[in-house]
Amino acid sequence: MTTIVEWLNGIMTGRFNMKPDLADTIDGIIALIVIVLIAVGINWIFQSIYRWMSKHNIRLIHSKWHPYLSGRRLGHRVLLLIPAVAFYFLVNLAFGDSGKTVRLLHRVDIAYMILVFIMICSALLLTILDAYSKTDKYKTHPLKGLIQGLQVVLYFVGAIIIVAVLIDKSPTVLLTGLGASAAVLMLIFKDSILGFVSGVQLSQNNMIQIGDWIQMPDGSANGTVEEITLNTVKVRNWDNTLSMIPPYTLVSAPFKNWRGMQESGGRRADKCIYIDVNSLEICSEDMISDILKVYPILYDYMKAAGTTGQPSSRETVPQMTNIQIFRAYITKYLQTHPEVNPSLDIIVTQKEATAYGLPIYVYFFVRDKAWASFERKQSDIFAHLMTVAPDFGLRLYQRP
Repeated sequence: MTTIVEWLNGIMTGRFNMKPDLADTIDGIIALIVIVLIAVGINWIFQSIYRWMSKHNIRLIHSKWHPYLSGRRLGHRVLLLIPAVAFYFLVNLAFGDSGKTVRLLHRVDIAYMILVFIMICSALLLTILDAYSKTDKYKTHPLKGLIQGLQVVLYFVGAIIIVAVLIDKSPTVLLTGLGASAAVLMLIFKDSILGFVSGVQLSQNNMIQIGDWIQMPDGSANGTVEEITLNTVKVRNWDNTLSMIPPYTLVSAPFKNWRGMQESGGRRADKCIYIDVNSLEICSEDMISDILKVYPILYDYMKAAGTTGQPSSRETVPQMTNIQIFRAYITKYLQTHPEVNPSLDIIVTQKEATAYGLPIYVYFFVRDKAWASFERKQSDIFAHLMTVAPDFGLRLYQRP
């Protein structure tokens, strides 16, 4: 049996050129195995050199791109092209450049190189995405959906070219044939197409960002956006459950985005305090005087109104009601409260009386926008307002 050394000599000297169709099956198979082993050995050598450089080259290690490149194994994929090129020329050298079997080997090798090139482009796109996701722009303009869309196009076009190479046909012939089945393809890739278009709309119109708190009217999602991909928007709800929403749902259906509240100076609090209408009365001078002793914050308001609780004739003293003074106190209290933002709207108004009493509508903004602390602080404020209402001669309505 011919030795390995003889096969190597035969390959290097082109001895097998006389057998372009590999008529001698045993010789052809052994030569082909030797060529594959050489290509694998070349790949192992280059991969080993690259791994050594990745671990010992200080300049490469400290490069800001090194974690992204090594994470996506971009260098390893590029080196996969070297054994493919070596295989192509070794086949030519050993068996010549003619013959059906040689042409088949060349087509398989070219298809392999195209596949590796697609893997390199995909890894490059993901590397760019990894680097971009560390920037501040990623929250406002996430590119994951766009990158996934480019990957779909890349794989689709690559698959067409690989099949065309293997069957030795022009890619345009396959694309022409696929044109007849465009409706089927659109049905298969419907979600991807809709997701890609919707993702572009969401990004261009700045409708949603990573970290936004969104709320769907049907209750399917109520939480923070964690990820925006080609086919889904991942939302972590307030109870730590996860909701997956198709991007086109956010374009075609209304939803609430709480980003405006998060970017503003406070979170809105608005509730009604129901007063028993039977407790409303006109305040006497003594009553006004007692209120000012307990709540001196109202002195400027009462002075501007023309009364400070001092004895005077009724004709010159405006008649003030206890609920009017109570509303003034609520306004002053909120304007001076450290947890309330006075630069935003503070509204204290009286609504139409109902069967449940007279509602005093209180509207203001709490500085702290975090949900738990906001609820605690607004509860403290309304608890205080309901507690001091009896000091103004008012009773809270409570249904018997």
